[in-house]
Amino acid sequence: MVHPALPRRFLGAAAAAVLLLGGCTAAAPEPAPTAAQRPEPPVVDPVQQYADDRVSVMTLDQKIASMLMVHVPGLDAAQLGGFAAAYGLGGLILMGDNIPDPPGALAGMTPMMSAQAGLPVLIATDQEGGVVRRIYTDDAASAEQLRYAAPDAARAAFAERGALLESVGITVNFGVVADVSADPASFIFERSMGSTAADAAARVSEAVAGESGEVLSTLKHFPGHGVSGEDSHTGIPSTGMGLDEWRAGHAPPFEAGIDAGAELVMFGHLQFDAVDPVPATLSSLWHEVLRDDLGFDGITITDDMNMLERSGRPEYASQAQNAVLAVLAGNTMLLYVGAVDVPAVVTAVREAVLAGTIPVALVDDAARKLLVLRRTLSGETGRFVHCFEECQQIIE
Repeated sequence: MVHPALPRRFLGAAAAAVLLLGGCTAAAPEPAPTAAQRPEPPVVDPVQQYADDRVSVMTLDQKIASMLMVHVPGLDAAQLGGFAAAYGLGGLILMGDNIPDPPGALAGMTPMMSAQAGLPVLIATDQEGGVVRRIYTDDAASAEQLRYAAPDAARAAFAERGALLESVGITVNFGVVADVSADPASFIFERSMGSTAADAAARVSEAVAGESGEVLSTLKHFPGHGVSGEDSHTGIPSTGMGLDEWRAGHAPPFEAGIDAGAELVMFGHLQFDAVDPVPATLSSLWHEVLRDDLGFDGITITDDMNMLERSGRPEYASQAQNAVLAVLAGNTMLLYVGAVDVPAVVTAVREAVLAGTIPVALVDDAARKLLVLRRTLSGETGRFVHCFEECQQIIE
């Protein structure tokens, strides 16, 4: 009898003979699986692999810096790119002062804004059309006209707009306003594509479809500026609206845009006291609603973080602390249109991570998502190769 604790793989020829002499019949060896029977090796996404490999060697400071998108004034493309490279920023937002005359000359500038062709920075702008446009040659219909036109007019307008942005090297458009407003006195009214949730949703969906394949679409300003007539550029609009009312009257345009494939959602500095008594930008609960209820797993970005400081609310007077709160809430990227002390912001977030206030997984996940997006934009699929002390740069 073979000892029950002895695995059969350790039985030699002598033991096998004992089994046979004892009247036992040894089982015939199983035939080797054929090629058709062997499991297929897992398919590895080269872009995801690149991001995994790269994020594994990034320092905490590098990961945090990659979550920042800032505005650098002026028309010196080398200066803009140099600033982004020096701090390892993930993106640049172009405002009116960054647009040359004629705007077509921007096409020669944008390639200079990325130090690595294999990992370009995100280059964004606000190109809604109408009252909000950085490239003045954009004559496609804006929300002010689209709210009264058939929904498919939004697709045509944003296809034209997206093609214009792509032609000059802009990769992200903060242009699809998903806010619902029926109040002509509201500052967001002429930028909203509908007075009802259904009307806005139909046009938002078409606008995202129009931009598809040309620029990355952004839905703004989640959870919706239409709940208040106040302007978040001068304060923090607040409302007593609860989740059920919001779901019925303001969620549909965001849902429609997400279903249409929008890659980014911009959070607004909007306070729903009945949901979470802090601006949605700084609310982990609102990030959960977007992820779990609306099914969005793409890039979330704040509205201009400087607006929090300008609100006059003493609890938001610190740029560094606001950054900590924004990362903790779950934002993938923090946007700064005004002045920003990048080292101070990075230091504050790093210290919060090291103190355990911000889970390191939040930063890692954000950095990885942004690496995937930027690498995808490059069109390259090669492996990431890391250079150590003997190298001064990353080899693509």
